[in-house]
Amino acid sequence: MSESLLNALVQGVLLGGYYAIIAAGLSLMFGVVRFINLAHGDLLVLGAMLALIAVEALGWPVWLAVATVIPLMAALGWALQRLMFERALAAGPLLPILVTLGLGATLQNGMFGLFGSNTRSLGAHIGDLSWSGWSLPGGLRVGTLPVLTFALAIAVLGLMHLMLRRTPLGRAIRATAQDPGAAELSGVDARRVHRAAAAIAFALAALGGVLLAMRAQVTPFAGPPQLIFAFEAVVIGGIGSLWGTLIGGIVLGLAQTLGGTISAQVSLLAGHLVLLAVLGWRVLRDEAAARGGWIALMRVKGPSHD
Repeated sequence: MSESLLNALVQGVLLGGYYAIIAAGLSLMFGVVRFINLAHGDLLVLGAMLALIAVEALGWPVWLAVATVIPLMAALGWALQRLMFERALAAGPLLPILVTLGLGATLQNGMFGLFGSNTRSLGAHIGDLSWSGWSLPGGLRVGTLPVLTFALAIAVLGLMHLMLRRTPLGRAIRATAQDPGAAELSGVDARRVHRAAAAIAFALAALGGVLLAMRAQVTPFAGPPQLIFAFEAVVIGGIGSLWGTLIGGIVLGLAQTLGGTISAQVSLLAGHLVLLAVLGWRVLRDEAAARGGWIALMRVKGPSHD
């Protein structure tokens, strides 16, 4: 295996950790609240911008900014679910999509008005973490920040898995996701569960935004591409599956880094092609199941001779 190919594989797996973090909140919102938050990417950028304000304008250390922004975003998620998303959901499945689309546009233009269009980054505020790494056999070099991001993804998904399995809130979330009406009959307040899920999703978006600001430049209009990456990771890994988001993120990251060995344009195209391939496979699989198996699906009927 060539050095460039091996490096692309390693970097793709590590990149998948970042995609898993930004996809986990989107997956949770769809799995529990049952709608796709089209403002997810812009909320991610909002978290990054709030952290940048705390570090650059207030002089806070990065760790304090992160520790403050995450609960603030969680509170925002709780409030928006209570004041906006619940009302939109009551009006049908289309209105929540329009509401989150409008929310995303509002956030983009609001951040543009406040911060301008200049690119910003936390890279200069995290010291050698932004460039340090380890040299491995075979000419590989692995960055410290990507490794820590991947480890953080494992930790976050593991904690969420334990929360969903071992805590009263987690059991309420799973019950509400499976059947809100039955959960209500069992004494679960579905509205409070939805608000808690939104708070967790917004907190994860803030965490993803901080990681984005550490690894790259951010602008007020950087949200839509991150939404696409998160959506692709969710679909590839399976909607509503936490560990599926990690698998989907790794697959997406591998597709992009392997495509990047050809050209920068092929990098993004490869991720989109993988998404289309996964969707096509699932359509064929469901069609085969409906027809009684793959052999029945592939059988071509000849012209009848009556």
